[in-house]
Amino acid sequence: MLTTFLPLSWAQYDFMRQALLAVILITPLFALLGTAVVSKHMAFFSDVLGHSALTGVALGVLLGMADPFWAMFVFIIIIAVGVNIFKGITHASADTTLGVFFAIAVALGVMILSKGGGFNKFTAYLIGDILTISHQQLSLLAGFFLLAVIYWLLFGNQIFLISVNPTLARSRGINITFVETGFVIVLAMLVALSLRIVGILLINSLLILPAAAARTIASNTRAYTFYSILISIISGICGLIFSYYWGTASGATIIIFCAAFYFIAVLLGKFLKGRK
Repeated sequence: MLTTFLPLSWAQYDFMRQALLAVILITPLFALLGTAVVSKHMAFFSDVLGHSALTGVALGVLLGMADPFWAMFVFIIIIAVGVNIFKGITHASADTTLGVFFAIAVALGVMILSKGGGFNKFTAYLIGDILTISHQQLSLLAGFFLLAVIYWLLFGNQIFLISVNPTLARSRGINITFVETGFVIVLAMLVALSLRIVGILLINSLLILPAAAARTIASNTRAYTFYSILISIISGICGLIFSYYWGTASGATIIIFCAAFYFIAVLLGKFLKGRK
């Protein structure tokens, strides 16, 4: 179908078509969850999740797994829930809690993977490569896409209410612990499934930039979500196509387009405020 509707040179290659489908699946999810991440000031949290993947991969290697993906997947979810619980128990500031987990996750992962000089084998997790995505990974992304959309339809409004006014949310009978735990688990799953596509070093940018851009020009929550999704999808598709013609890394090129949209949105936002 893609070959029929896109009679372009890059669309004739199977790896490009699969990469395009992956972009169409993940960019709306990053946009949706990113709006909550930005509203809840959780940018550093998502960065911790991405970098904890190193330790997850390292544990998979220690367990002798041929593909450490599932070890990484489970470990990132454990880290997400652990940070949430630890923050509630210690009542420490979010920055302090995340800083502790960030330091441990990165140091432990690098220490294990660097043993015997074998770290170079795992650099693909750092920068990602969307062009190598397999049919199995696409199927996982499609299944998770449905799961994440259902979760957002059920709890999206509650997440935004909690981020704006936790006291009001609690007075309306919302179980804050349950909703926030569910959110960090879904976020952790998205990070784990997207690491091979975007890479550890770039994944937080894809989560934050479209939402940050949308927030500067949106007048309400609905517009905020719509602009974030629109910016994310356009950046993903343009970044993928231009990386093909430029011969650059797809993930990095997508982020550059996201950054360009952010700066355009900032200027546009200032212009609109100036007119008012």
